[in-house]
Amino acid sequence: MRRVVIFGAGSAIAQSFARRLAPEGARFYLVARNETALDDMANDLLARGAQEVSVRAADLSDVDGLAGLCDLARNALGGIDIALVAHGVLPEQAECEASSERLRDVMMINALSPMTLLTQLGRIMAEQRTGALAVLSSVAGDRGRPSNYVYGASKAALSVMAEGLSLSLAGKGVDVLVIKPGFVDTPMTASFRKGLLWSSADRIALVILNAIKKRRRGVVYAPGWWRLIMLAIKFAPGFLVRRL
Repeated sequence: MRRVVIFGAGSAIAQSFARRLAPEGARFYLVARNETALDDMANDLLARGAQEVSVRAADLSDVDGLAGLCDLARNALGGIDIALVAHGVLPEQAECEASSERLRDVMMINALSPMTLLTQLGRIMAEQRTGALAVLSSVAGDRGRPSNYVYGASKAALSVMAEGLSLSLAGKGVDVLVIKPGFVDTPMTASFRKGLLWSSADRIALVILNAIKKRRRGVVYAPGWWRLIMLAIKFAPGFLVRRL
């Protein structure tokens, strides 16, 4: 019986991840902004076999309250076996260039908020001497590109922090996973034209779950072939990257 905490539980990847664990009789603590959506998700997971589902509506951009949320989750479940940090936004680049307030908000929700959660969840798991902690980053953080460098910068900061945390906690029984999906077909990318490189949210969820079961640590590209694509982009000359 696994005790599972999900921050940003309303995201498509998080929902698919939870649905894969529910038939195992997992116990869940779900945190997201929309209380109605959380209640619907809880009923769905219980119908799929979850033993228990607790929900908490919260604004995850309020970083001062995140440590308390982590403690509430631990106390509700009696410990945390698996934690997934899955919230974030995909901003319009032009909005971030035009508004320092929008730029700040993006960095807050995509970087500072998940960093704070990782720190607190890592502390809890280190005290337990066990646990798997996964965070959704993005391949966009591997190299800055003209079309989305603000989003990429937020994910780059998150990835570096999470990679360091993974190394820090490796000897304490805690597996920290930095999940870097490529293009994912979700409501957040509904307006994008889809192609061969696109994956479903459920496929990404399966990659995360398999990585946890194999006790992997560090960076996991989802799907795995994105590692080769990003390696090529990382070393590509600037005149080619400007076209991406």
